[in-house]
Amino acid sequence: MTISRHFEIIYLLLDRKVVTAKELAEHFEVSTRTIYRDVDVLSGAGIPIYANKGRGGGISLLEGYSFNASMLTGDEQEDILVGLQMLSVTDFPNTDLILKKVARLFKKETVNWIDVDFSPWGSGEKEKHLFTLLRNAIIEKCVIQFRYFNSQGEQTLREVEPLQLIFKKNAWYLSGYCLWRKDFRIFKISRMNQVYISNETFTLRPTTDVVKNAEKQVGDSSIPMRIRIASQGAYRVYDEFDDHMITKNKDGSYTVVANFPVGTWLDSYLLSFGTLIEEVHPVYIRERLVKKLEELKHNLEKNRKTDL
Repeated sequence: MTISRHFEIIYLLLDRKVVTAKELAEHFEVSTRTIYRDVDVLSGAGIPIYANKGRGGGISLLEGYSFNASMLTGDEQEDILVGLQMLSVTDFPNTDLILKKVARLFKKETVNWIDVDFSPWGSGEKEKHLFTLLRNAIIEKCVIQFRYFNSQGEQTLREVEPLQLIFKKNAWYLSGYCLWRKDFRIFKISRMNQVYISNETFTLRPTTDVVKNAEKQVGDSSIPMRIRIASQGAYRVYDEFDDHMITKNKDGSYTVVANFPVGTWLDSYLLSFGTLIEEVHPVYIRERLVKKLEELKHNLEKNRKTDL
């Protein structure tokens, strides 16, 4: 708060030239003694600020003082504006006002060069609201409750201390400390439902790298696989796999060698390729897929007879 007040004092003085200590004290809801201490701190930091007491006096900056020339290089100014713009498009509180003030201090025009939408393409207001809700819970350090569907299709009620929103491999995740599991966990946001922010707040715990820890857990329960995908599936190959995993074959198809997590998720994922998938190794995975397809065929034929 003190740093923010120091910054705004400079902004106000650049904008209004002379401001009394009383006016600044009322503006920031502090004492005039605090304002004079702020003046001393700014002066000690090299800002040419001074105070004239008496009638017609006040606090002002040295005539001709330019904030951007005295404190930051041109590149540093641009970096600050870029960072504020990135926060602004995520609807971070009060960022638009700060961005305008900083741009004025630096005497620069801001360019609307970026837009960020945390929700998936085609999503409704419900999904967009979820990201705002999670962001606020992280900022305010509030415990959240939600129903979660894991990769096995099992539903559980979770209570979590939220830490970060993470975008990884075409999907959004929430990292946090799960009070049920008594450990740090990552949750895929699309599998979260009935999210509720409680009134209970929490203190940040000592953390490890949650993403690396999750990747290690996935690695410990994964199997190496080789799959071949038809040339028409190039869009999925390059969307979902790293270049070093991909080999393009002479017939235009693609061979992918990668580790995949075990479980029912794997079957659903491979079947999602439909007729684009041409080969699967190990053999037992391929046989399991064939069995799943036979079950699907049986169910569809049974329902077709019922419709007739």
